[in-house]
Formats: sequence, C-alpha cells, structure tokens
Amino acid sequence: MSETELWIRRFHPADNAASKLLCLPHAGGSASYFFRVSQELSPGIDVLAVQYPGRQDRQREPGLTSIHELADRLVAAVLPLVDRPIALFGHSMGATLGFEVVRRLEGLGVTPTALFASGRRAPHRKRLERTHLRDDAGLIADVRALAGTDTALLDDEDVVRMVLPAIRSDYTAAETYEFRPGPKLSCPIVALVGDSDPRVTLEEAEGWREHTDASFDLAVHPGGHFYLNDSMPAVLRRITDHTRAAAAR
Repeated sequence: MSETELWIRRFHPADNAASKLLCLPHAGGSASYFFRVSQELSPGIDVLAVQYPGRQDRQREPGLTSIHELADRLVAAVLPLVDRPIALFGHSMGATLGFEVVRRLEGLGVTPTALFASGRRAPHRKRLERTHLRDDAGLIADVRALAGTDTALLDDEDVVRMVLPAIRSDYTAAETYEFRPGPKLSCPIVALVGDSDPRVTLEEAEGWREHTDASFDLAVHPGGHFYLNDSMPAVLRRITDHTRAAAAR
C-alpha cells in the first residue's frame, strides 16, 4: 500500500471536479468525521479526508506525537494528488497541521487556494496545555467536555481501550506544537470559530491574519468547540463559494 493510500480516504470520488478539498480531523478524530462533507460537496468538489495513524483501519500503527512529523508524512502522501487546485480544511489540531502542510506545499511550489482554519488559535498563540499528561480518566473527561465524539461510546471500556492511544498521541502532538517563524503563506486564510469555544477566543482566531500575505476572513458561528456539527451547511456554503470564486480567477 502506498503512502497516499494509507493517509487519504475518498468516500465519494469526484474525478471530474474542478478542485479538491483536503480535510484534516481534530485530535482523536478520523477521516470518517468528514464523510458528510464529502457527501455534500461531491461531485462539485473532490474531498480527500485524512486518516491519521493509530485509528480505525490504521489502528495497528503507532500514533504520531509531533505536528511537524505528521506534516512531513502527510505532504509526501498528498503530493501525488495535487493535480487540480486544492484547498485545505482543518479542525482544531487539524487546523495547525493544515498550516504546516501548506507551508511545506508552498515550499515545493504548490500554492493551495485557501486554508480554512477551524476551531484553533493562530499558530503563534501559545497556551500551556497538559491534558496529554493526565491519566486515562482525565483525558477521557476532557473529550467528554468538548463533546467531540459520541460520548455514549466512551461508556464502553472496550471502546475506550481501543481509541485512547490515538487520542493521547493526538493531544500530545497538538499541545506540544512549537511554532517556527518563517515566511507567511501565499494563500488566503479563513478562520472559523464557535462563539463559545473554550479552546479558542475570537482574538486568538483573529491572529491567523498574521500568517498570510493574501486575504483573511474570520467567520464566527454559534456553538462551542464542535460548532461544526450544527453549522455544517453554512460552512460548506462558504467553501463552495470560495471554490467557485477561485475557479473564476
């Protein structure tokens, strides 16, 4: 199996679409979180969902605990698929990872049409976070508090044992991320955030403006860290409108 096949899922292949969207999940998330996105945007946009190691069909692989290592591995997997204009959508940890992936792509001469950075503070805005150092119960309690997964599943000890290693490795990667100064992105950035998100303030989301030489926009939606679950139609309209405008240019 190639690196591309390991990392990328295409739930609704759209070979005739004019553009692509690479979706990067949150900590503890999987490619299947974006099944609905793929379903709604196909066939107009070819959606590529990232599957991190350590979960679902990659469960036997160890999780990666470094955003920079994740970005290096992911870029190698994505490059063969960049045959059409591509935008990136990352939620929470996925937004930080998306930023690092765009940096690497632009260093290779590939400029995405946009980075949609959802539910995450700007890369240079540091918080002291140690959730990844908690015991298993403490880590699961944080997941429950954010309601990023079906919390009823977390009542099943077998499920918890299965998903906990991936959650811990992702939390470690997200919370130990170190921003490295460098050139600003050449692609536009759209920051999206819930108005009651405990993980990112509007000021921290606005900070994404400092990381692009192109346009910047901030979209505030009602809800918490997983505002996306209820605001999906509005977010998908924004992505579709951007894609059409980029194609027109």
